[in-house]
Amino acid sequence: MISWIQRTFQQHFKWLFLALLAVVIVSFVFITNASSGFGHTAKQAPAVPFFGINLSSAEDKQRLERDAMLSVQLHGMQLRSEGEFAQYALQRQAALHLADELNLPAPSGDELKRHVQSLRAFAGPEGKFDAKRYAEFTDSLKTNPQLHESDVARVFADDVTYQQVLKLLSGPGYVLPVDVRNQLNRADSTWTLEAVTVDYASFKPEITVTDEALSEYFEYNAPRYQIPAKAGVSYIDFPASAYAAQVNVTEAGLRAYYEANPARFSKPKEDKPAVSDSPDDDFSAVRAQVEEAYKLERAKALAMNAASDFAVELYNNKITPDTLDAFLASRQLTRKSVAPFNADNVPAELGTDRRIAAEALKTSPEHPFSDPVNTGRGAAILVWNETIPAQQPKLADIKDRVTADYLESEKRKRFAEAGRDLRTALEARLQAGDALAKAVEASSNAIPAKLSTKSWPPFTLSNPPQDLDYSAYSAIMGLQKGELSTMITTGEQGMILYAADKKAPEVDSSSPKYVQTRDRLAAFTASRDGGALLAAIVEAELAKSTPATP
Repeated sequence: MISWIQRTFQQHFKWLFLALLAVVIVSFVFITNASSGFGHTAKQAPAVPFFGINLSSAEDKQRLERDAMLSVQLHGMQLRSEGEFAQYALQRQAALHLADELNLPAPSGDELKRHVQSLRAFAGPEGKFDAKRYAEFTDSLKTNPQLHESDVARVFADDVTYQQVLKLLSGPGYVLPVDVRNQLNRADSTWTLEAVTVDYASFKPEITVTDEALSEYFEYNAPRYQIPAKAGVSYIDFPASAYAAQVNVTEAGLRAYYEANPARFSKPKEDKPAVSDSPDDDFSAVRAQVEEAYKLERAKALAMNAASDFAVELYNNKITPDTLDAFLASRQLTRKSVAPFNADNVPAELGTDRRIAAEALKTSPEHPFSDPVNTGRGAAILVWNETIPAQQPKLADIKDRVTADYLESEKRKRFAEAGRDLRTALEARLQAGDALAKAVEASSNAIPAKLSTKSWPPFTLSNPPQDLDYSAYSAIMGLQKGELSTMITTGEQGMILYAADKKAPEVDSSSPKYVQTRDRLAAFTASRDGGALLAAIVEAELAKSTPATP
């Protein structure tokens, strides 16, 4: 089976190699970086045992993260943070340990085959397994020094085992008949919906601003007006232009760079259409663009490498701010000045990335040099000069701004109150037998704003109208026929929804849709419960190594 995993990684899975390489680099830097405090102490970190591995061991941690990253990429998982990835890696290890404890058999060949064919990494355009993609993937492993067939085979087998353990912990998934009915009612009830819209711009209540009210508002919202801390730094510049001459350009390298993303390069208008029967013609037409982009990207990488090497030199030579200028002169470098800044006003010389401000604010007398930062045109090392602490301005200095904010806050508050009054007036007219349009006309004095009505043809929430605002779904969820929702605010208007009609679907417990819905809810419940149980197991195991607090 592994014989078809090889060519694809090199040609079509470069993103996966980069992700795996990033995990290795991050782990290495975390351990050896001088500023982290790791890798430069004589005392070895205490062991942190976790289901058969030592989390304080660089080797064990690296393998844990590398296997988890490969699993994530092959499944096409969308993890939103480093925390989610770390939790997945730990839960995966815990599940594999439980499998050993339970003496679960190793996955069979058929189980492995079904697993591989279910992976998103090998899915074609239609979402089905593509044998060609898999064959290319396996072929690429033969020439990949970072990833071996044995690594991939282990991750495949461990992922199958992980799913088996998760299924055992999950159980069958219990669902009550009322849960199924509620789900079908939500999805398949037929709504005839109308709405009353209130124009926010035309709502102009009279608001009196007093010094006492303004002072109270300013005090309550003081953090909103705080001027953030600023970093006063200079920087050692490593522009990409200084390294452009070092870039080695070959035709093979340019061609590979082009083929990695041909849509990035557009042909001149006088040339043939962008789609050509000849790949050679397509490349020739944009070769100049490709070379320029290739040189710039490689030069930026060289600049970042030079900055990283220089940061190591600063550490190894024990350079301080007092000895920095002499050291820079010996390397034919200088530092440049910029005005103090924070995330709201990063100097153009340093680029536009707000993260540069975060790096600048990390510098201090104890840590005068930042890690290399990407300036967009190369790299730089930031040097601490001063830190300007956050400041709280006086009300008198920003009175106009606070007044405008106060007026808008009061308007929003009164808009919501008027919306409640309008709903009460509408409800009374509807109960008296008025149609919605007539009820709106009779209730217009409840709110000094422009009112209008809107309606939609009958629909279900499984196939809602395209122009129905998403916030309306939650507003109507508990409504019955003839009821009004509270006013919701969407953009620059308020909206009160009216359920002119609501027809619940016929629910037959023997119908295919009922069975399908029940099974889907059961699978969701089981997966949620299994994941929660596995998370609890991880937490309990980690707690064993947590030092006791006095």
